Amino acid sequence: MKTTLILQLRPEDEAADGEFEAMLRKSGLSAEQTTRVRLDQNADVSGLELNNFCSVIVGGGPGCVSDDPATKDPVEAQIEASILSMMPEITERDIPYLGCCYGIGVLAHHLGADVSKKAYGEPIGAVPCHITEDGARDPLLADLPDRFDAFVGHKEAVQNLPAGAAHLVSSDPCPFQMIRYKQNVYATQFHPEADGQEFANRIRIYRNKGYFAPEEAESLTAQCLAENVHVPEMILRNFVTAYS
Repeated sequence: MKTTLILQLRPEDEAADGEFEAMLRKSGLSAEQTTRVRLDQNADVSGLELNNFCSVIVGGGPGCVSDDPATKDPVEAQIEASILSMMPEITERDIPYLGCCYGIGVLAHHLGADVSKKAYGEPIGAVPCHITEDGARDPLLADLPDRFDAFVGHKEAVQNLPAGAAHLVSSDPCPFQMIRYKQNVYATQFHPEADGQEFANRIRIYRNKGYFAPEEAESLTAQCLAENVHVPEMILRNFVTAYS
């Protein structure tokens, strides 16, 4: 039986475990239906035969593809190199892929788009998103409301739509919230696996990573726990249903 390959880019054990459990819970997958690979622990992906998997899901992480290579954390640089090495095969063969947060930066960077901190970064919290005309025709977004809230928190963003990509979801602060390349390669800037509790956990874990002033952690946690965000998980579930 083919499994869903889940590639994780978070080097913190608690954050990686929480993200994996959230992906299972929100997607409907069981652990036995997945192959989990943490790229901080398994940097060599040359032995991963993509034909053995029905799809690839890439999680988020504290790294940024636009960070100066000279000052980039060595582990984050290793993670980034590993996932970028897989993108040519994924995009050329149109292998089902869903990149979440960091995953959209990886995809857009590989496709030659500008991924940077110039504009469109978003603070921690829920943001109103809306489905575009192209998005309304996409099967992963079928039967979703035209507008929905999603959890975000990112320092860099896609500055222009990659060539050959469709623009599926937007928001006022960040235009490129979800894109698709060819027919099967998707990515979201928001976190489709995250609910308020999962974001509260990440606020605690990443309070000193530059996403927000540490003294704001308590108020941000309260805001996230008060949000009612459920639509994005439907996209994750739709992806798994379509490609499993």
